[in-house]
Amino acid sequence: MAKLTMLDYLNEQLTKHLNDYEVALDWDMKNHTIELVIRLFAENPAHLTIDDAEGVASEEAIIEFEDGILLYDPKKSIVDEEEYLTVIPYEGKKGASKAQLKGLVAYLKDVLDQGQSDLLDFLTDEDQEVFELVWEQEKFLEAIEKYPQEQALYVPYPSY
Repeated sequence: MAKLTMLDYLNEQLTKHLNDYEVALDWDMKNHTIELVIRLFAENPAHLTIDDAEGVASEEAIIEFEDGILLYDPKKSIVDEEEYLTVIPYEGKKGASKAQLKGLVAYLKDVLDQGQSDLLDFLTDEDQEVFELVWEQEKFLEAIEKYPQEQALYVPYPSY
């Protein structure tokens, strides 16, 4: 039987806890990163013109918002932190603790629940000029602490 890796474990946790959202995993072997690509959707019945981060205007009936969370190896990965909602280091080949990965998925669910609500508000409130997901590092760390029995159990980074 193949050894469980960070990719497998994350996929398992995402499927179990975030099946109401579109979240995909993107493994970049060369850069030693795993990105969680997050997409939120909302109806835009009034066909409001929305400008995205690059200034591209859209009047689509369905608005799609995309962001990402990057897991990276601090010793090997090249990362532009501004491109992601957050970046989270893991420990090389050792990988990440189950507590860290479970806390990530649990807190991400809270972020997406709030984000979906905020996106709908953004489309209906003329005074709200900007929509973005909000990541609070303190709350993420609190989510990890909810799994003390799994702090020392590591899931390895996948080998190629």
